[in-house]
Amino acid sequence: MNRVYVVGIGPGSADGMTEQARQALSAADVLCGYTVYIDLVREFFPGKRIMTTPMRQEIKRCREALKMAADGQTVALVCSGDAGVYGMASPLLQLAPEYPKVEIEIVPGVTAALSGAALLGAPLGNDFCVISLSDLLTPWTVIEKRLRLAAEGDFAVCLYNPGSRRRTDYLRKACDILLAAGKSPRTQCGWVREIGRPGQVSRMFTLEELREETADMFTTVFIGSSSTGLRNGRLVTPRGYGNL
Repeated sequence: MNRVYVVGIGPGSADGMTEQARQALSAADVLCGYTVYIDLVREFFPGKRIMTTPMRQEIKRCREALKMAADGQTVALVCSGDAGVYGMASPLLQLAPEYPKVEIEIVPGVTAALSGAALLGAPLGNDFCVISLSDLLTPWTVIEKRLRLAAEGDFAVCLYNPGSRRRTDYLRKACDILLAAGKSPRTQCGWVREIGRPGQVSRMFTLEELREETADMFTTVFIGSSSTGLRNGRLVTPRGYGNL
């Protein structure tokens, strides 16, 4: 079958994968993806042909998946979290017109904003936005504007890619922008690292404390709105049901 499934596998653990994702991976002849993500599912689907590429070869990965599908194979392009949230669904669909005979099915998964929020409580209980701090593909000036407007709109904010070996101070910079735009230093925040994987850990802070933290590419950061608070040790952004 000339088909590519673009599969979001969730945070990485077997119990975080949807049944739809399992079925797509089972139906595929080839599992294609970033090496780290393929390693998360390889043991559950033995005997599958594997095609991996390292970081920063995303376009090559998408083209290879489409070429294999055009040759008659069923391919599962594996993404961590959700395939459409900072995943491979977007570039694959952009390339798809070059391979008109290939059918594409997007298989959603549980993105880090959702799985991480569940570990902290309910920090995204009302309006929120998701912003990546990686300036590899998005100029920092654009990221800075989005952070400033998110603060002005009093959104709860989920930050992806908050730091790396090259971007050691980006989380601090983001916190400073949010503070300058009006968020209180006492805003309740938290982060989760290695969601759903060995070594998973979560912590909670005020925004003032968060700016002193370091974070990596496997960390997801949550910054509350003005109404976010702690209830029995859980981070909660109220829906607004009266005086609960």
